[in-house]
Amino acid sequence: MKALYFEQHGELDVVKYGDVPNPEPGPGEVLIRVRACALNFLDIWVRRGWPGLNLEMPHWCGADVAGEIDGIGPDVSGWQVGQRVVVDPGINLSEDEYTRRGESSVSSDYHVLGEHMRGGAAEYLKVPTGNLAAIPDENDFVDAAAPILVTLTAWRMLMHRAALRAGESVLVVGAGGGVNSMAIQIAKLAGASVYVVAANPEKSERARQLGADVVLDRSQVNWGKEINKLTAKRGVDVVVDNVGKATITTSMQAVARGGRIVIVGNTSGPQAEIDIRFIFAKQISLIGSTMGSHQDFHDVMNLLWSGRLKPVIHRVMALSEGREAYRMLEAGQQFGKIVLTP
Repeated sequence: MKALYFEQHGELDVVKYGDVPNPEPGPGEVLIRVRACALNFLDIWVRRGWPGLNLEMPHWCGADVAGEIDGIGPDVSGWQVGQRVVVDPGINLSEDEYTRRGESSVSSDYHVLGEHMRGGAAEYLKVPTGNLAAIPDENDFVDAAAPILVTLTAWRMLMHRAALRAGESVLVVGAGGGVNSMAIQIAKLAGASVYVVAANPEKSERARQLGADVVLDRSQVNWGKEINKLTAKRGVDVVVDNVGKATITTSMQAVARGGRIVIVGNTSGPQAEIDIRFIFAKQISLIGSTMGSHQDFHDVMNLLWSGRLKPVIHRVMALSEGREAYRMLEAGQQFGKIVLTP
């Protein structure tokens, strides 16, 4: 089969499009013919690699997958060849362990599709049946695949980890990324007032279309000072900061006393210097979050199927154009998701 793969960690030039071995479904697994696979910034970090990440090479990423069941392994029931499905990208997640250790914990056997194991940036993929959900007839493959990981991540980050409540205020730092475009929608759905920091007028307008109450174009204003003015120096209850190094100091200035800053990424770099005085003086909670449980997956897919949340898609491209798609993602040229179709 064809895949968008790499044989060693590195920059964009290590990515290849070509033939790799076909996967074979084992007990409790199905083989999916991939019809759509969305990109995430996670794919870039995995390709670059980090200490302790030991992957079987060649490796291909791709956490967000929609397709058709093409084959069924032993001991599989309840699923048929030809069924249209989406995949929960959290593999081997133990709900029992979530319950025992609490919602803030991540199961020790949690693996992310495309990160710890080969993903969906290929023509075929094998996954456990426990990670499947059927696609309603009225939804297409691209719309089904595009929002999976980012909606799952944003939902858990805001609703479980930050415990967002109706009437609170949320600042989303950055508008174009997949998680943030869904965070705007989820915060509005929860009854919050939503402030957004965008990079330019075009992304500002898109954020407004998603429901943002106030959008600050960082190319025109100092967004930290503007938040101070707009909130009468109080600040916001929750800040979503997935940029990291370049923004965390301003985020701590913008959050209210007793407020929460939730972090699920670090697109500007993982190493940041912070003024600890902000944390104790303002009683700030810095909250890490990642992905979500199987129940979170089904909850957000139901919201998407019902139309209460909507996928945000920048562009659909062929799998063979994957290197160009990754270049666009790394350059931050997109608003929403880039989806590849084999």
